[in-house]
Amino acid sequence: MAFSLFGKRDKSDQQPDEPITPLAQEPQEQKRGFFDRMKQAVTRTRESFSESISSVIALTREVDETTLVNLEPLLLAADLGAPTTALVMENLRQRALRVGIQGGDDLKRLLKAELKQILDGVARPITHPAALPEVIMMVGVNGTGKTTTTGKLSAYFTAQGRTVLLCAADTFRAAAIEQLEVWAQRSDVQIIKTKQGGDPSAALYDACAAAKARGTQILIVDTAGRLHTKTDLMKELDKMRRTAEKLIPGAPHQTLLVMDATTGQNGLTQARLFTEAAHVTGIVLTKLDGTAKGGIVLAIATELKLPVIYAGIGEKLEDIIPFDSASFVDSLID
Repeated sequence: MAFSLFGKRDKSDQQPDEPITPLAQEPQEQKRGFFDRMKQAVTRTRESFSESISSVIALTREVDETTLVNLEPLLLAADLGAPTTALVMENLRQRALRVGIQGGDDLKRLLKAELKQILDGVARPITHPAALPEVIMMVGVNGTGKTTTTGKLSAYFTAQGRTVLLCAADTFRAAAIEQLEVWAQRSDVQIIKTKQGGDPSAALYDACAAAKARGTQILIVDTAGRLHTKTDLMKELDKMRRTAEKLIPGAPHQTLLVMDATTGQNGLTQARLFTEAAHVTGIVLTKLDGTAKGGIVLAIATELKLPVIYAGIGEKLEDIIPFDSASFVDSLID
C-alpha cells in the first residue's frame, strides 16, 4: 500500500500549517520589494531545487516513504548539509504520521514549514545600544567579499538616513585600505585609516574616538581576513574587541561574519574558526545570486547556530538586503 507507513488522514483531522506573514514593522511595498529581490537572488537554486522536487512528486500521486527517500538527496544537493537534511527528513516523517501527506502540495507546505522553523529557531533580535555610536565589526577570511560588504552596508545605512564612519583596520592585505576608500567614496561616508602594515587596533582606537566626537551613529570596522597564522589573527581580533570596548561600552555591538555562498560546505569549516574566537553574532552571506546551492543558509543555521542577517545579491552598491526567512523559503520553493 502506498500509505502503509503513514496511513491516510481525513482533511478534518489535519492541522493547518502556520501562515507565512510579512514582518509587521515593514511597509507592504518594501516587504514586496525584499521578496522580489530575494526571489531573483535564489533563481539558480530554485530552478534546480524546485524542478527536482516537482519531478519526484510527479512519480506518484500520493506521497509515501519512497517519495521521501527520493527527496533526501535533493536536499543534500542544495547544500543543506547532512545534519540539516537528517533533521528535516525526520520531522517530515513524524509530521506525516500525525497529519498525513495528501499530495505534492502538502509536501511542499510541510517542507517550507520545516525550513522556516530551522531559520526562525536561530533568529534573534538585533539590540542597538542606548548610547551611540553602534560599532559593527566585520570578520571573515579573505575572498569572501568582506571589504565590499562593508562598503555596501555603509550605503545601506546611509540610505536610511543614518550617519556612518568606516574604519580601515585590515592593514595586512595589500590594497585593502585603498579598496575601502573607494567604497567610502561611492557610499559618501568618511573613513579612518592608517598605513599598510600599521596597527589595526590603533586605527580602531582613532575611529572610535572620532565616531564619538562627531556624534556618528554607526561605526563599521573592516578587519583582516588573514595574518601570518590563525592564532595571530584571532589574537588580533580579540585585541581589537578590547580596544573598542575601552572607548565605547558594549562594543562591538554586532560582529558579522562574512561568508561566500558559493563555497558551500567548505565555508562552514572556515566559519567555525571565527564563531568560536570572534564572538560572532550573525552572518552576512555574499554571492547568494551566484550559486545553485542556496541551501547553505539552512546549514549555517543548523551547524553554526547563527542567523543570516544580510544577503549579498549582486555586485552593485545597493545589492544587499536584510535576510528574511519567509521570503527566502517562499522564493526557494515554488
